[in-house]
Amino acid sequence: MLVHSRGGRWAARTVFFVLFLPVFALPLLVVVAASFATNWSGALPSGFTTGHYAAATGGESLQALTTSLVTALAASVLALVVGSWAALAAAALDKGGRRFMDALFVLPVAVPSVVVGLAVLVAFSEPPVLLNGTRWIVILAHTVLVTAFAYQSVSAAVRRLDPMYEQAAASLGARPHQVLWRVKLPLLLPSLTAAAGLCFALSMGELSATVMLYPPDWTTLPVRIFAATDRGSLFTGAALAVVLMATTLLVLFGVSRIRTRASFR
Repeated sequence: MLVHSRGGRWAARTVFFVLFLPVFALPLLVVVAASFATNWSGALPSGFTTGHYAAATGGESLQALTTSLVTALAASVLALVVGSWAALAAAALDKGGRRFMDALFVLPVAVPSVVVGLAVLVAFSEPPVLLNGTRWIVILAHTVLVTAFAYQSVSAAVRRLDPMYEQAAASLGARPHQVLWRVKLPLLLPSLTAAAGLCFALSMGELSATVMLYPPDWTTLPVRIFAATDRGSLFTGAALAVVLMATTLLVLFGVSRIRTRASFR
């Protein structure tokens, strides 16, 4: 810790828990409690039932979870490919070129996601590229929104790479594509997996742009959560939110294990 005295450490821990519990942990715990509740009396939910999870893990809700997983996986893969390629290309540019690339990829997160959704809707609602009313427009919007994070993560890792590895491989006769596949990408693997996990988590929770774009047969779980709470089904919405959190954390845990193994290679 940065605080070296015993009293300072206790003060830092106290401030952390005072801020962390009410701002971060308590709202999540209330959502979990609401997912098992039967009524809301006073400040907290009360009663106990597991019936809300029957609706949250079957039928249309299960289909919505599958839709979210497919969308997040597709968007993460596309974002990782595009963002990594752009980061590697930007590293070879001069300072002005890198600044332009940085600004270009940060732009979608510099504006509200609902603006990105509207832009995608307007751009792809007419031929020659007509995606409106299909699942692909949702996947495209998610890709646009999360590519910036993949680009920034990989770009930072590329700048930290020691050029001596590439120079050593080139001096031994490796061609540029061999240097990329056998030297650069293995060294970047921890950052690539971290970027993939971040993109997946962001896509799983995306709502604003999705609400503007999704067709009836491609409803994601955040949209279903919003619809449930908007109808007044708060407890069912809480159960859906817990399912969304648990699924996302489970996938991130798997990505973390892969990243840990890649770091020790």
